[in-house]
Amino acid sequence: MHYAFLEYISLILIILALVMLAKKLRISYPIILVLGGLVLGFTKPFSHVAIDPELIFFIFLPPLLYEAAWQTSWKQFWKFRRIIMAFAFPIVIVTSCVVALVSNALIPGFTIALGFLLGGIVSPPDAISATTIMRNVNAPKSLVSIAEGESLLNDASSLIVFRFALAAVVTGQFVLQDAVGSFFVVIIMGTAIGIAVGLVFYAILRWFPTTPSMDIVLSIIAPYCMYYFAEAFHFSGVLSVVSGGLLLSNKRHKMLTHLSRVQGANVWSTIGFVLNGIIFLLIGLQLPIITEQLEGITVEKATWYGVLITLVLIVTRLLCTFAASLFTRTVSRYVPVATPNPGWKTPLLFGWAGMRGVVSLAAALSIPQFVGEGEPFPQRNLILFITFLVILITLVFQGLTLPWLIRTLKPEDRSQTLPEKKQETIILKKLAQRSLDVLDERYGDLVNRNEHLKTLQARFKNELKHFSTHFEQPYSDQENPMMAHQLAALEIVNEQRKLLHQMNHRSEFDEEVIRKYLGLLDLEETKLREKLPEGYQS
Repeated sequence: MHYAFLEYISLILIILALVMLAKKLRISYPIILVLGGLVLGFTKPFSHVAIDPELIFFIFLPPLLYEAAWQTSWKQFWKFRRIIMAFAFPIVIVTSCVVALVSNALIPGFTIALGFLLGGIVSPPDAISATTIMRNVNAPKSLVSIAEGESLLNDASSLIVFRFALAAVVTGQFVLQDAVGSFFVVIIMGTAIGIAVGLVFYAILRWFPTTPSMDIVLSIIAPYCMYYFAEAFHFSGVLSVVSGGLLLSNKRHKMLTHLSRVQGANVWSTIGFVLNGIIFLLIGLQLPIITEQLEGITVEKATWYGVLITLVLIVTRLLCTFAASLFTRTVSRYVPVATPNPGWKTPLLFGWAGMRGVVSLAAALSIPQFVGEGEPFPQRNLILFITFLVILITLVFQGLTLPWLIRTLKPEDRSQTLPEKKQETIILKKLAQRSLDVLDERYGDLVNRNEHLKTLQARFKNELKHFSTHFEQPYSDQENPMMAHQLAALEIVNEQRKLLHQMNHRSEFDEEVIRKYLGLLDLEETKLREKLPEGYQS
């Protein structure tokens, strides 16, 4: 047990080192983690490390889905709901059908049922890799929003296809009418259970006397409850977590205090980083184990099948994205859509951002070893090997070329929002004006007699003056009065922090009091740095 604990501590340290390397090389960290795991898998200390599918589905998946739902903008999700739904359900089914037909035709011993099983496994893209890359190269926000929304739902649809195909292989029976009916029941009931559990947690957080620490613990428990309740009744646990997470995310300002929101965001950011890091490293570690399990087929032939299926997936997704674009242009004549004319650049980029990830590998690993009376599950090891190659090729090949493609095509952002800088200026101007209105309406008499209120009023007047003339009189960074104010304020915060550390050495000051004010300075520095251009962030 002690050895296993030290082994996982070592893996986390390796993850940190690889992420730092990825940051240095300006490469998406999932790519480096998978390649690093691939190298580690051939070393003796880590050659035996294997993924337990139950560990992925029942420990890793619920919090990762919940965090993704929590970070997703409901407003953007609803705006692009049609294209998200199209990629989450119909295109997953189309991809599964294409993979089933191709594998049945070209791979000896592959039945249609096994083809659908493979199709259900490899059809869902992994949005963590795609969105990480897109944010690093400032891809259009509409593209990132669609990728995030798709990732929340396509895992559920692919796992449902996988479940029905697995049942068909095991029992040898498949009734289309029953499968279609069960498909919709699984989706609807999984969503309903997620919303119901979410409402229970909303009531607890909204009306019970909790603390920020309790709120964070409840937020960690919530996705597991949503997932387990849905799976216990054989409905979609993934959709349960997604729907419940979106509900609670949309209600966060009603049920959580400001401290719970700040502390919870930090905790969940750390949890998501560690879990994603472990998963991508474990994916790379699986190759030696999977290769050893290949029986009755050479590695070369299995590699050829893996490359072929990967090519089929890439081409199918590209064709589907262009077909969806054409369909959107046609439909826009009759019903309002978010983007009436998507063009060709956005569909090409979205189609290319189809890297596969952990859900695919976990699903493949969850295939049982035996069928019925001890009979080995047909083609299990080949399915595992093909799945790993699909993940490896799409992550590395598409992941490394996607940034180049985005920079080359330079797609325009069709989100129909103002430029970000202009949005910030308008928001800050309106906040300053509202602050002055509150002072005038509620503290009008006190302002003239209270120097502190007068100083506060002067501050908001200066901000309003600055933001009112922001576009009429552009400044360089050195001349910008607000920039000078922020840089000076940052320097003052650093000096105040040094002073507090010096005071902490004196016996008459309690360290808890000093830490309280150090925490306030950290919050102040965070606010100041968020307003600075990228070159001043470090």
